[in-house]
Amino acid sequence: MNETLKTIERRTSLRRYKDVAIKEEDLELLLYAAQRAPTAGNMMLYSILLIRDQHTKDVLSKTCDNQPFIAKAPLVMVFLADVQRWFDYYRVSEVKEFCLRTGLEFRGPNLGDLFISVSDALIAAQNVVIAAESLGIGSCYIGDIMENYETHRELLDLPEYVFPIAMLCLGYYPDDYKPIVRHRFEHQYFVFEEKYHRLNEEELTAMFAQLEASIPQPNKYGAENAAQYTFARKTGAAFSCEMDRSIRKAMENWQGGNPLVDQHV
Repeated sequence: MNETLKTIERRTSLRRYKDVAIKEEDLELLLYAAQRAPTAGNMMLYSILLIRDQHTKDVLSKTCDNQPFIAKAPLVMVFLADVQRWFDYYRVSEVKEFCLRTGLEFRGPNLGDLFISVSDALIAAQNVVIAAESLGIGSCYIGDIMENYETHRELLDLPEYVFPIAMLCLGYYPDDYKPIVRHRFEHQYFVFEEKYHRLNEEELTAMFAQLEASIPQPNKYGAENAAQYTFARKTGAAFSCEMDRSIRKAMENWQGGNPLVDQHV
């Protein structure tokens, strides 16, 4: 393996950090890595919030599914799917008037814009994760930033066409940390030639065999297998239901509307 692949292999989610601030020179390298990430049409449809204020981290540790380690991270980065900046630019550059003059149809932000900006933001975040690992900085993705949309919008002062899609907790590895590389599913169960292959029962049983063996019995959910355990712990859990509600609320903004009279774009 070359050094890049070794960095990818050894990276695990880190939830305990050395009590040291991220060096400014390292932060600059992380931001450079984000900046060099692939981006749709070179539009960079994302923004990054650097969260170092203790009060804000304390709030996020509660609103993001009550995870105390968030408050202890030296640096938190929030990655925002951001179309607001481009539509503000369209406004100040009189793009609506241009469209009326040339016969083009002007529209406001829509779901397609949301999805492509989400892609941009997540690609940038992953560049940061790998760059951080190469610098001895551990990271942990927090998807729960998508919950509690109204609270996070106010806390982070987010305009209408900006959505927090991912959050990273970052910090240097503790001196006594011993990383454990977790099992991943074998590629034959998720890599297919040319067309999608829906796994049959035998393949599903083989794919999840190692996970099945790791489920504690008995467990607090009363689950008899890994599927029941995972559904109770993740898919059907309260935080997952809140995430769905939150995303649906945020998506009300991303419907296009009538841009010729909409004053928000």
